[in-house]
Amino acid sequence: MNIPTEYIVGHEKARLVDSDLADRYVTHTLIGDPVMDAVVEELSPLPQDQVHGFIQAGMHGEDMAQAPALLRAFFDTPPPDPAWLDQDAFLPGVYAFQRNSVPVLSAFVTGTLIDGFSTLIAKSFVQTGRIFDNGVWRLKQNNRHQMEIFWPGGLMPNGDGWRLSIRIRFVHAQVRRLLAQTEEWDHGAWGVPISAAHLGYAVSCFAARTIKHSEALGAQYTPEERAGFHAVWRYAGYLMGIPESILFADEDEALHLYRIGSLCEPPPSQESIIMTNALINSAPLVAGIGDREQREKLVNNVIYPVSRALIGNDLADELMFPSSRLPFALAMYRLDQRLQRFRTILKRQGHQSFATLLEASAYDDAGLSHYLPDHAHAERSRRW
Repeated sequence: MNIPTEYIVGHEKARLVDSDLADRYVTHTLIGDPVMDAVVEELSPLPQDQVHGFIQAGMHGEDMAQAPALLRAFFDTPPPDPAWLDQDAFLPGVYAFQRNSVPVLSAFVTGTLIDGFSTLIAKSFVQTGRIFDNGVWRLKQNNRHQMEIFWPGGLMPNGDGWRLSIRIRFVHAQVRRLLAQTEEWDHGAWGVPISAAHLGYAVSCFAARTIKHSEALGAQYTPEERAGFHAVWRYAGYLMGIPESILFADEDEALHLYRIGSLCEPPPSQESIIMTNALINSAPLVAGIGDREQREKLVNNVIYPVSRALIGNDLADELMFPSSRLPFALAMYRLDQRLQRFRTILKRQGHQSFATLLEASAYDDAGLSHYLPDHAHAERSRRW
């Protein structure tokens, strides 16, 4: 097999557990998104304002007569829905997200994203510089995507969750194209930037690991809700262009893909250390905490200890997270959340939790942007 050199050792370990999935995983490190990669290549000579207009027209079902052929075909003749798609199956997962939204989004930042960025995908993000120039905005975009796909009807055609998932597919393809052209990207060692393997791994984390981490933070799910939660992420992943050959079908498959992918991946790189620590330190800003002293207390006394408890000491040590002096970080977090809910009930301010989530999500009066990055490095690209 033609395996990127960074995966050779891990691939051999993973084959001892599941040779078929290990082979598929490393094969997909060399695959991007052939359909969308061709679309963004076709769009590359056009001015960004024109690209934005064409994509916006496609997203809203408007006239595409003047659009380039591949983009027009993508929106006018999309592939049929997969045979497994059942929009009604999403509803229990949607209700579970709405009920558990605070622990879910907390788990996403302190656990799920840390899992994801412990892989070589961190190299793509560090090389673009996106997390440093726009780290808070990126986390807010992640929150908004979840808010929209877990909204009733959000993944219906032309729903906001549907549009955001398609938009992510465009962005990934554009970043893949831009990074592949840079001298810094080592194809022989790392494979394709933002590969299908990494996206399949990521969406498995977004579903299965978020369930696990949010339960540790106090969330509760029925079996139907767990299945619905995974069904939402499975379809969102499909819309994001992840091939079904590396897309999970249910919770068991998501957990297994996470395990095999973790074995295939090399130990966390310097980029993983940079990315994960930057995410942890950006979290208070997403929550609107601007005071430096307050931010430092929250990061050091709550976020790092909770994250370490979720991901485990071994990975936390590899990522150079500070050691925790709190022996029961998760128990203390859950107790604090119960006290906060009790205070909210007493004050009859239940609406504030939802308002807080909106503030921590990328909503603005300008509406959803369909601009794409126009340079591999964030500081030289227009905002998108």
